[in-house]
Parts: sequence; structure tokens; C-alpha cells
Amino acid sequence: MRIIPAIDIIDGKCVRLSQGDYNQKTVYNEDPLEVAKEFEANGIKHLHLVDLDGAKSSHVVNWKILERIASQTGLQIDFGGGVKTDEDINVVFESGAKQVTGGSIAVKDAARFEGWISNYGSDKIILGADAKDGMIATHGWLESSELEVVSFITEWNKKGIEYIICTDIAKDGMLAGASYELYEKILELNKHSEGAKEIPHQVRNEIKLIASGGVAVVDDLHRLREMGCEGAIVGKAFYEGRISFKELREFV
Repeated sequence: MRIIPAIDIIDGKCVRLSQGDYNQKTVYNEDPLEVAKEFEANGIKHLHLVDLDGAKSSHVVNWKILERIASQTGLQIDFGGGVKTDEDINVVFESGAKQVTGGSIAVKDAARFEGWISNYGSDKIILGADAKDGMIATHGWLESSELEVVSFITEWNKKGIEYIICTDIAKDGMLAGASYELYEKILELNKHSEGAKEIPHQVRNEIKLIASGGVAVVDDLHRLREMGCEGAIVGKAFYEGRISFKELREFV
């Protein structure tokens, strides 16, 4: 299982929110590049970079920070937040991202998002499935929808999506454990294909689930790996010392 630290950006700084609330913001470092270099120095190869300014304003804002990190580290970066137009996604890839995460656009402009999967490939596009009370939330978690999470993921998998970042907003930044029950329901979609010669109708490509939100201690990472998650995004637990770099290196 890949360990993917999160760097969330507001006003050019590395921050963390609690439950997606922009009013519950903690600044951890003035320079995101410094943080990224520290992760790389401790054996990390991947990074989840979130443009929270972009998510709120519905267009990419902090692409220059992406460019700095991509050009000065060897980290494989997935970028999310405010990617709404073809121009946005082009800027993000040109700035050095290896993957792009789309959440709100998959709800609000499904045809465009499906076009990105076709144009860039399912290995480059990640579906951001942010859950609030079992329903999809959009626009930096400020808006709710009527879309049930597992059904939403199933429909996008049929359209070619493989990689999915699923964040339970109630868990995010709370250091109270990941959303295990929700992840079990999502991973259950893959289990139908066990022993079958062909992938079943409901799973076009095997779902590569990246857990996000609530990881508090290294035992959470072990549990997510045992469940079958492809990756786990970790933020606040690193920044507040709940998971040490020594534990991180040993896990990696």
C-alpha cells in the first residue's frame, strides 16, 4: 500500500482543516516545498497536493507551488482542487503533476470529466469521492449532493475510472480512525470478480481505493493495507507527531 502524505495549500502555505471547515485552519509551514522535501528524505515517493484556494474559487490557483515541488523533488504528485476546465488540467499536467484528482467536476460536468479519462488515460485521472453522511459533497466540501457514494463510484468505474480517493469528511482531520465501514463497502465491488474469468458487469476495472481522512496512528495504516486499499493519504497525524518519521520509514 502506498503512503501518500497530503499537503493542503491556502495562501501559499501548508495548512490542515478539520472536517473541511475553512474556519478551522492550522498553518503548519509557510513553505510547502520544505515539507515535501522532508517527506522525500524519509522514503516517501508520492504526494497528494490539494489547492484549497482553487477548490473554493472553482479554478486552479496554486499551480506555481506544484511546479516548485515537482521541479525540486522526485515525488510523484497527484493534484486536486479547482480543476474545472481543459485549461486547468493542462496547466496542472504541464506544472509537473503525474495524476489529477477531480471531484466536483465529476458531479457538475460529467461529460468533460469522462473526456479527460479518454484523453489522458485512467492511470492519470483520479475520482475524488468526498463523502458526507454517505452522500457526495462538492466544491471543497461546501456543497452536498443527492448522490450516494458507492453508487457514484460504481457508475464512474463503468466509465473507466480505476483510482478513487474517498474521504469521509466527518473523519478528516479528527484523528479518530479511518472510515473502515465505508471502505469495506467500496472494496466489496472488487470481490465479486474473485474466481471469475471475466470482470463482472459492475466492475469494469479493478477499483484502486485510496483511503483519506482519519488516520491517527500507524495501526490505522496496517488495517487499511490488510483491507486491500491501494493507498492511504495521511495529513494531520504526520504534522502533529502521531505518526513518526521512524514509523513511516519502517512501514514504507
